[in-house]
Order: sequence, then C-alpha cells, then structure tokens
Amino acid sequence: MTAHLEKVSIFVDVQNIYYTCRQAYKRSFDYNKFWIQATEERELVGAWAYATHRGDEKQMQFQNILRAIGFEVKLKPVLNRRDGTTKADWDVGNRALTAAGSSLKEVAKVTIFVTDMAQFDEVVALRRKYFSQPYPADSIVEVKGLYTPEALIEIEAIALVIEPVGD
Repeated sequence: MTAHLEKVSIFVDVQNIYYTCRQAYKRSFDYNKFWIQATEERELVGAWAYATHRGDEKQMQFQNILRAIGFEVKLKPVLNRRDGTTKADWDVGNRALTAAGSSLKEVAKVTIFVTDMAQFDEVVALRRKYFSQPYPADSIVEVKGLYTPEALIEIEAIALVIEPVGD
C-alpha cells in the first residue's frame, strides 16, 4: 500500500521574512533548511518567492539562489508614491488560495493589521476590491509596526477549502 503524502504549497514574502528575522531575531533566514523541513515527506505542489525588484546586483544574486533551491521567483517593481512611501502590491493571497483549492469567495475571516487607524478608508477600499457581499468577518488591529517600516497594512485570511488540490 502506497502512503498518501500530504501536499504542500509554499508562498514566501521575501521582504517580510528578511525584516522579521533581522529585527525580531537578529539573524538571517535559512531558506535551505526551511525547504527541507517544509517538503520532507510531502508532495510539493509549487513554491513561489515574492520579492521586489530594484535592480540591485546583490538582490539578483539572492534571487538566483532562491531559484536554485526550487522557488519560482516572482518580481514586482517598487512603486514610489507621491507622499514618499513605497508599495509593491501583490495578489499573493489569491494565488495561495487558488493553489490550495480555494478562492476569495471561500474566505470566512480576515484579520487586518494597520500601523495607523487613519488607513481605515484604504482598508475598506481593499475589502471592496477583493471581496463581494456578504463580506467575510473581519478584525482590524492597529499595531506599532509591521515587518518593515514601509509596510502599512498586512492581511491574514482564513478560508474554506472545498476540494483540496490533487485529491
């Protein structure tokens, strides 16, 4: 009898991992060790690393290392806003849900972390952009800071998986 392997999809926000490890733990993240632990005795559906593209040579070398490990690296340019903040808007959540066999329609709850409650209108606009009525239950939490000082909003979602991928 063949053992049924658990399926895993990996989605990495490179900047989030970098700043969290650097600020919270004063160390770097070992992607090789993570890969081994995440895929051990599991069937890998896919692995994506999302990063911003600034054209920096050291950054491009790191992206090549991620590719050698097995990640498909997705790059997006950094957009500079008029107010001096930067943004790299990703649709990572939707891709993660799709890879897991779910969708935005199946999201039951979101927790939205903001660094300033004055961003409430932007949060409502994001909710309308990605969800339709009836909206998922949500909590909005003001935090002192996120993974990098430039980050203003982070969203965590819980969704129902109707038909797991590959089953």
